[in-house]
Amino acid sequence: MSAGRFQHRQGAQSRSGPKSTARTECLGRSRGGFGTKVHTVVDALGNCLHLALTPAESADSPQLPGLLAALAQSPGAVVCDKAYDTNNVLKSIADQHAVPVIPPKSTRLDQRDYDRNLYADRNKIERFFGRLKEARGFATRYEKTAVSFLATAHLLAALDWLR
Repeated sequence: MSAGRFQHRQGAQSRSGPKSTARTECLGRSRGGFGTKVHTVVDALGNCLHLALTPAESADSPQLPGLLAALAQSPGAVVCDKAYDTNNVLKSIADQHAVPVIPPKSTRLDQRDYDRNLYADRNKIERFFGRLKEARGFATRYEKTAVSFLATAHLLAALDWLR
Protein backbone atom coordinates (compact mmCIF):
# COMPACT_ATOMS: atom_id res chain seq x y z
CA MET A 1 0.00 0.00 0.00
CA SER A 2 1.20 3.43 -0.77
CA ALA A 3 1.03 6.20 1.82
CA GLY A 4 -0.63 8.53 -0.70
CA ARG A 5 -3.72 6.35 -0.85
CA PHE A 6 -4.87 7.32 2.68
CA GLN A 7 -3.83 10.98 2.66
CA HIS A 8 -7.38 12.24 2.17
CA ARG A 9 -8.45 10.76 5.53
CA GLN A 10 -5.67 12.14 7.68
CA GLY A 11 -5.87 15.31 9.72
CA ALA A 12 -8.69 17.36 11.13
CA GLN A 13 -12.00 17.88 9.44
CA SER A 14 -11.93 20.63 6.88
CA ARG A 15 -14.05 23.67 7.68
CA SER A 16 -16.07 25.74 5.31
CA GLY A 17 -14.33 28.97 6.36
CA PRO A 18 -11.72 30.43 8.65
CA LYS A 19 -11.86 29.86 12.37
CA SER A 20 -13.99 32.44 14.14
CA THR A 21 -12.25 35.03 16.25
CA ALA A 22 -13.42 37.18 19.11
CA ARG A 23 -13.74 40.08 16.68
CA THR A 24 -16.02 38.18 14.29
CA GLU A 25 -18.14 37.05 17.23
CA CYS A 26 -18.48 40.68 18.43
CA LEU A 27 -16.58 40.06 21.64
CA GLY A 28 -14.18 42.58 23.09
CA ARG A 29 -12.74 44.01 26.29
CA SER A 30 -14.11 47.12 27.92
CA ARG A 31 -14.05 48.54 31.43
CA GLY A 32 -16.87 46.22 32.41
CA GLY A 33 -15.02 43.13 31.17
CA PHE A 34 -15.37 40.89 28.13
CA GLY A 35 -18.60 41.46 26.24
CA THR A 36 -20.71 42.74 23.38
CA LYS A 37 -22.54 46.02 22.77
CA VAL A 38 -26.03 45.94 21.34
CA HIS A 39 -26.98 49.07 19.38
CA THR A 40 -30.63 49.60 18.57
CA VAL A 41 -33.10 52.08 17.14
CA VAL A 42 -36.54 52.36 18.71
CA ASP A 43 -39.56 54.33 17.55
CA ALA A 44 -41.52 56.87 19.59
CA LEU A 45 -43.40 54.06 21.37
CA GLY A 46 -40.23 52.20 22.38
CA ASN A 47 -40.59 49.41 19.79
CA CYS A 48 -37.38 48.10 18.24
CA LEU A 49 -36.76 48.97 14.59
CA HIS A 50 -33.17 47.80 14.09
CA LEU A 51 -30.46 45.94 16.05
CA ALA A 52 -26.70 45.77 15.54
CA LEU A 53 -23.81 44.17 17.48
CA THR A 54 -20.25 45.42 18.05
CA PRO A 55 -17.41 44.34 20.33
CA ALA A 56 -17.53 45.96 23.78
CA GLU A 57 -14.50 48.19 23.25
CA SER A 58 -15.94 49.94 20.19
CA ALA A 59 -17.33 53.44 20.53
CA ASP A 60 -21.05 54.15 20.19
CA SER A 61 -20.98 57.12 17.85
CA PRO A 62 -19.53 55.44 14.69
CA GLN A 63 -22.52 53.06 14.66
CA LEU A 64 -25.18 55.77 14.25
CA PRO A 65 -24.88 56.35 10.47
CA GLY A 66 -25.38 52.63 9.83
CA LEU A 67 -28.35 52.50 12.19
CA LEU A 68 -29.99 55.49 10.50
CA ALA A 69 -29.32 54.06 7.04
CA ALA A 70 -31.15 50.86 7.99
CA LEU A 71 -34.40 52.73 8.64
CA ALA A 72 -37.13 52.65 6.00
CA GLN A 73 -37.84 56.35 6.30
CA SER A 74 -36.00 59.33 7.72
CA PRO A 75 -36.72 60.06 11.39
CA GLY A 76 -38.05 63.42 12.50
CA ALA A 77 -35.71 63.61 15.48
CA VAL A 78 -32.78 61.54 16.72
CA VAL A 79 -32.55 61.33 20.51
CA CYS A 80 -29.17 60.15 21.84
CA ASP A 81 -27.03 60.54 24.93
CA LYS A 82 -23.77 62.50 25.21
CA ALA A 83 -21.71 59.63 23.80
CA TYR A 84 -23.09 60.52 20.37
CA ASP A 85 -22.10 64.22 20.56
CA THR A 86 -19.56 64.26 17.72
CA ASN A 87 -19.35 66.32 14.56
CA ASN A 88 -19.67 63.21 12.35
CA VAL A 89 -22.87 62.15 14.11
CA LEU A 90 -24.37 65.63 13.83
CA LYS A 91 -23.51 65.66 10.11
CA SER A 92 -25.12 62.25 9.51
CA ILE A 93 -28.27 63.37 11.34
CA ALA A 94 -28.38 66.54 9.25
CA ASP A 95 -28.01 64.40 6.10
CA GLN A 96 -31.18 62.56 7.17
CA HIS A 97 -32.97 65.94 7.54
CA ALA A 98 -33.63 65.13 11.19
CA VAL A 99 -33.31 67.20 14.34
CA PRO A 100 -30.50 66.12 16.71
CA VAL A 101 -31.62 65.91 20.33
CA ILE A 102 -28.24 65.31 21.92
CA PRO A 103 -26.98 67.20 24.96
CA PRO A 104 -23.55 68.70 24.27
CA LYS A 105 -20.52 67.37 26.09
CA SER A 106 -19.11 69.72 28.70
CA THR A 107 -15.84 69.92 26.73
CA ARG A 108 -17.54 71.14 23.53
CA LEU A 109 -16.64 74.75 22.76
CA ASP A 110 -19.95 75.63 21.11
CA GLN A 111 -22.64 74.56 23.57
CA ARG A 112 -25.68 74.14 21.33
CA ASP A 113 -29.28 74.02 22.51
CA TYR A 114 -31.45 70.88 22.50
CA ASP A 115 -35.06 70.11 23.34
CA ARG A 116 -35.01 68.92 26.96
CA ASN A 117 -38.63 67.72 26.84
CA LEU A 118 -37.93 65.52 23.83
CA TYR A 119 -34.69 64.31 25.42
CA ALA A 120 -36.75 63.01 28.36
CA ASP A 121 -38.13 60.37 25.95
CA ARG A 122 -34.69 58.76 25.82
CA ASN A 123 -35.78 56.61 28.73
CA LYS A 124 -37.78 54.53 26.24
CA ILE A 125 -34.56 52.99 24.92
CA GLU A 126 -33.38 52.30 28.48
CA ARG A 127 -36.71 50.66 29.32
CA PHE A 128 -36.47 48.59 26.10
CA PHE A 129 -33.05 47.27 27.15
CA GLY A 130 -34.41 46.60 30.63
CA ARG A 131 -37.16 44.44 29.17
CA LEU A 132 -34.65 42.55 27.01
CA LYS A 133 -32.40 41.91 29.99
CA GLU A 134 -35.25 40.28 31.89
CA ALA A 135 -34.29 37.25 29.80
CA ARG A 136 -31.28 35.84 31.65
CA GLY A 137 -29.80 34.29 28.51
CA PHE A 138 -29.68 37.68 26.82
CA ALA A 139 -28.38 39.55 29.87
CA THR A 140 -25.43 37.18 30.32
CA ARG A 141 -24.99 36.25 26.63
CA TYR A 142 -25.33 32.48 26.83
CA GLU A 143 -24.95 32.17 23.06
CA LYS A 144 -21.44 31.56 21.82
CA THR A 145 -21.78 32.99 18.32
CA ALA A 146 -22.76 36.51 17.33
CA VAL A 147 -25.39 35.18 14.92
CA SER A 148 -27.13 33.22 17.69
CA PHE A 149 -26.95 36.17 20.10
CA LEU A 150 -28.37 38.56 17.49
CA ALA A 151 -31.14 36.04 16.72
CA THR A 152 -32.01 35.92 20.41
CA ALA A 153 -32.10 39.72 20.52
CA HIS A 154 -34.40 39.80 17.47
CA LEU A 155 -36.70 37.19 19.02
CA LEU A 156 -36.91 39.11 22.30
CA ALA A 157 -37.51 42.36 20.43
CA ALA A 158 -40.35 40.73 18.49
CA LEU A 159 -41.89 39.39 21.70
CA ASP A 160 -41.54 42.85 23.23
CA TRP A 161 -43.30 44.34 20.21
CA LEU A 162 -46.24 41.98 20.81
CA ARG A 163 -46.66 42.92 24.49
